[in-house]
Amino acid sequence: MPTVTQPSLLWEYVCALFPDRKKTGLKQLLKYGSVRVNGRVVTLHRHPLKAGDTVDFLNEKDAFAERLKTEGKFGVVYEDEDILVAEKPSGLLTMATEKEKERTLYFQLTEYVRAKSPHGRGRVFIVHRLDREASGLVVFAKNEEAKNILQKNWGSAVKKYAAVVEGLPEEKEGTMESYLTEDKFRRVYSSRFPVPHSRPAITHYRVLRGNEEYSLLEVTLETGRKNQIRVQLSDLGHPIVGDKKYGAASDPLRRLALHATALSFVHPRTGQTKQFISNPPKAFGNYLTVGQ
Repeated sequence: MPTVTQPSLLWEYVCALFPDRKKTGLKQLLKYGSVRVNGRVVTLHRHPLKAGDTVDFLNEKDAFAERLKTEGKFGVVYEDEDILVAEKPSGLLTMATEKEKERTLYFQLTEYVRAKSPHGRGRVFIVHRLDREASGLVVFAKNEEAKNILQKNWGSAVKKYAAVVEGLPEEKEGTMESYLTEDKFRRVYSSRFPVPHSRPAITHYRVLRGNEEYSLLEVTLETGRKNQIRVQLSDLGHPIVGDKKYGAASDPLRRLALHATALSFVHPRTGQTKQFISNPPKAFGNYLTVGQ
């Protein structure tokens, strides 16, 4: 394990250790968390080193494991040569945005697959996504053919969610239908009738239990539009707990109380129906003291 003998910047020190390595390759070591200073992963090129500091390097698999200690952790529910089903934690993006490229489930799963591949060439392909604030089941394909088949047939997949909402709906079960439109600020609006650029959205709900303050709903998507459940439950007068964007007044869980609990779809290679279940966080039931 190299020991620093005089003050330096990390990038300069790494370049001096490997004078024959290409700079792009060395940048990758830092970017993907393979460099540790005094046992802690450091990615900042200008990190100052002092005499006596130790610098070591992790292989790709170990670097991936280290990053998961500080990033949102996912759980692999199922995996084969064509698909990967994972549990996304609340607060982690499904895919990259202009501002965030790496703290995403897609990025983490790509590294997970590459770390397992003998040649580090594994890939994952996005089939669908969950809102950043939501948690639960997400399906990825491991090859382009599987992705295309899954997306082509995604409308027939069964997608269920658990949602804790404010108040208690008058009807124990029902169907919400509207047209959704996204504005330039990426906020989604609902209307009873179609307007330019709107898309139809249909959501079914069933009250599992609740009280005057909060209720736990089982929600089933018939269509899959952006923020669909959040907007339509807000229209119903019962916004999801923690969803300030769409009118929630309370946030006792410090997160959006929406969890993808069940997925059922046809496997792209075998043609068999695959079913997956993910229990909602126990905290979802903490405020539902009156059974219905």
